[in-house]
Amino acid sequence: MKIDKALQSAYQHYQAGDLKQASDIYKKILRVKPNNIDAIRFLEMICCQLGDFDDAIGYIKKEIQLTPSNADVYYKLGTVLRAKGLFSGAIDYFRKAITLNPHSPEAYYNLGLALENTGQLDEAILNYQKAVQIEPGLVEAYNNLGILLSAKGRLEEAITHFQKAIRINPNCADIYNNLGLALKDKGNVDEAIINFKKAFILNPALAVAYFNLGVALQDKRQLDEAINFYKKALQINPDLDGAYNNIGDILAGKGHFDEAITYFQKAIALNPNLTGAYYNLGNIFKDKGQPEEAISFYQKALQIDPNYAEAHFNMAFALLLSGSFIQGWKEYEWRWKSKEHYEQNLLQHLSQPLWDGSDISGKTILIHTEQGYGDAIQFIRYAPLLARQVVKVLILCPKELISLFQNVEGIHQVIGGGEYLPSFDIHCPLLSLPLKFNTTLDTIPAEIPYIKVDTALLQKWKDKVKDDTSKFRVGLSWAGRPTHKDNSNRSFPLETFAPLAQSNGVIFYSLQKGKGSEQANNPPVGMRLIDYTNKIQDFSDTAALIENLDLVISVDTAVAHLAGAMGKPVWTLLPFAPDWRWMLNREDSPWYPTMRLFRQPSPGDWKSVINNVRKELEVFIRDENR
Repeated sequence: MKIDKALQSAYQHYQAGDLKQASDIYKKILRVKPNNIDAIRFLEMICCQLGDFDDAIGYIKKEIQLTPSNADVYYKLGTVLRAKGLFSGAIDYFRKAITLNPHSPEAYYNLGLALENTGQLDEAILNYQKAVQIEPGLVEAYNNLGILLSAKGRLEEAITHFQKAIRINPNCADIYNNLGLALKDKGNVDEAIINFKKAFILNPALAVAYFNLGVALQDKRQLDEAINFYKKALQINPDLDGAYNNIGDILAGKGHFDEAITYFQKAIALNPNLTGAYYNLGNIFKDKGQPEEAISFYQKALQIDPNYAEAHFNMAFALLLSGSFIQGWKEYEWRWKSKEHYEQNLLQHLSQPLWDGSDISGKTILIHTEQGYGDAIQFIRYAPLLARQVVKVLILCPKELISLFQNVEGIHQVIGGGEYLPSFDIHCPLLSLPLKFNTTLDTIPAEIPYIKVDTALLQKWKDKVKDDTSKFRVGLSWAGRPTHKDNSNRSFPLETFAPLAQSNGVIFYSLQKGKGSEQANNPPVGMRLIDYTNKIQDFSDTAALIENLDLVISVDTAVAHLAGAMGKPVWTLLPFAPDWRWMLNREDSPWYPTMRLFRQPSPGDWKSVINNVRKELEVFIRDENR
């Protein structure tokens, strides 16, 4: 056999795309000359093109035997092993290639890929960095660096590398999309939007860019636009379960529950392990006042991810709403692992142990308030119970509550936020106390009043309202804290109280502080509304004013809790989907014996609520007259 002519013939077949014929000739050559390097190399290439990686590996190893000092052969074997998914072996051969040729950017880059495949991200980053040091134009390495640095939270560095990649190749849609993600994670949402748009302009078929733009617009609360881009993403890729889930999330937020449920179900059909969709379905049924259904969906999410903190936390709300207190308090402890509460968690900053519910006789305990003012007022009722078990009860709370809590039985000292903490042995978050005391519906500490007003302050406010000769004084509060996530559902404008203006013999007092208080300057026509809120310094002043009133009518805010804790008649106006503490289908509250609950019969229907309040107010006035 003439080797040269055989090689020439094999090459011609190879060039013509007849790989099988070329392969047969090269194999014949090797039977005659087993060490013919040209035949071995072409057989390597042909095997790789045909996907015969095992045969390719055999030929490359043969080449290594013939040229053991050739770095390119080790590199070649590394690429085949990586293509076959044998990443550990690939890493070894890339490293051998680099040992023989430490100036090969391709070897460092491919080693980085293999390391990334095995989760060795820090080492992958180092090798990508070496690759671009040798070859500053290696755009793929810059892009991969950006992706890994983003994943590790090193966003500034990631952005820099994506920008370098774009300068080298300004026409790569994927890099603009990746840059957009890093910018969004850094909080530069507007810049992120610009880059997502550049991505799909360059590649109109890049569904993920439309999806990511939808996410950015959703973050900016441009919800209708977000839905449009999610739908564009789905037109290109109907299997984007995240787009269905996010559309459902937006629709649920708008109260379009049935339509939202359809989208969540589509997401789950595509991805039965999509915990977020089960979680969102749980939230919908909780908001529809169907806690049992909500619990079942939270449980499905937790079967997939037992550490899904938000699912545990929201399941707590559903359990408490339905009256399942014991399990509900346990689930409520997951709040500290949820994104919403993690940064507020004082537990991570205190060196003293957290109370686990065991005997604490002879100890000094620090209780720290959490969440809103209303929560603090509702649960400070546990201080007298604690005082029976310990030497001292210390309370850490916002400055607005300091003077109010100083009159609560059992509290030794009240400390304002930011003040120096005195010595204590053990600590506990305020809203963990119901769990520690195994609170059930039958054992709620409801000894009212547990908040009392200082005598001198009470007299001060009595003197302030002494010229009011009306028969009935009614306090009004119409808006909660604007930062509360459900504030739009629980609050309304002062004008909503207009039907109460016709009540004979009643004068109204504003108890509204903060945003919305300015509405007291323009009360509904016919309403006599007195506004002393500019004289209110803290909740003790509010309490003293309330003590001088006959009735408080309030939306679900701290004022309602305060009046209830003082044992004053208080009517609390609730949205269709109430907060857990008000439970369902009852007009009274086990937490506050002097409170009446007025509920929306359907979402958003405050008109019916106010009409009921007006009728009951007339009865209240008539009974008091009698």
